[in-house]
Amino acid sequence: MPKPPLVSPPDLPELAELARLTEEGRPYMEARVIGEVTCGDRRFPLHALLMGNPDPGVPAVGFFGGVHGLERIGAEVVMAYIRNLVSRLPWDLVLHQHLQQVRLVFMPLVNPGGLWRGTRANPRGVDLMRNAPLDATQPVPFMLGGQRVSAGLPWYRGAANAPMEIESAALCKLVEDEMLGRRFSLAIDCHSGFGVQDRVWFPYAHTAEPIHHLPEMHALSAIFEATHAHHPYLLEPQSKQYLTHGDLWDHLYRRSCERSLDNTFLPLTLEMGSWLWIKKNPRQLFSRQGIFNPLIAHRQRRVMRRHIALLEFFTRAATGFERWLPVGNARERHQALALQRWYSDIGAKPNRKRAK
Repeated sequence: MPKPPLVSPPDLPELAELARLTEEGRPYMEARVIGEVTCGDRRFPLHALLMGNPDPGVPAVGFFGGVHGLERIGAEVVMAYIRNLVSRLPWDLVLHQHLQQVRLVFMPLVNPGGLWRGTRANPRGVDLMRNAPLDATQPVPFMLGGQRVSAGLPWYRGAANAPMEIESAALCKLVEDEMLGRRFSLAIDCHSGFGVQDRVWFPYAHTAEPIHHLPEMHALSAIFEATHAHHPYLLEPQSKQYLTHGDLWDHLYRRSCERSLDNTFLPLTLEMGSWLWIKKNPRQLFSRQGIFNPLIAHRQRRVMRRHIALLEFFTRAATGFERWLPVGNARERHQALALQRWYSDIGAKPNRKRAK
């Protein structure tokens, strides 16, 4: 039986934009197809783009978007950052010098089938951010924390003991191959749809307990706040808001710790506050896309400007990690400050607001 055709650009404009960026980025950008998903009579490739030094001795930064098909703005922010880098390649000598010191990994369209269908889940009805083989150690919100009842209901994790979805497995393999073996790596996964404030979340989502690399996370937040005094972001563990089963980044963080506690892997989630867009334009409530994405052009441009600066900071922070990563007494000091800042109420239940 013949395979269904590959999706054409008019069906998914993001794929056409990704093809243009790949072509313009040559020979400094490597493009890989790391999987393929089927949706009805269409096939969608899963693309990864890589830039910078492949030497495993240098740090790495990963940028991910489009995990939830309704949240197109996440994919667009990642692609806007790729566009920023590609447009600078012909003339920016400092960028070329920078790329010798870091590895950049991009997967801007993790869930192309969901983007095409306009659904949060992938074409099989699975929520990719509930799909990792990891159960919460504490109670999670009913349904919102992940369920195995039916793919027809939201937040479906997939069948118990089933392999991970193609998209989830491809993301995890890319991170393990390109990032986890390094002394320092950092990932940023771009989402939207939670609250009226932009947030940067770090693990855990499956427990309210702190991560092993909490001092490193606090040191990263300290240099960010020192250099961006008027930033709009709230940095916090995801567990401060809600707990879930099957979080991909919890799974990958645990995999990193199993490999070596001496290496530092900091997976972050940019959670863009889409309620602010709705507050300024209430008519967006009547559109599924409007609940998760800015629909007015000037607001979309403002989102791109704001978050590209954040992604650039993470790239530079990773490159210079040896200058700020805490050791010895400094690590103990950051641990104490982090516990005071984020976990002073560790015995209390997390605030279970509307889940992503």
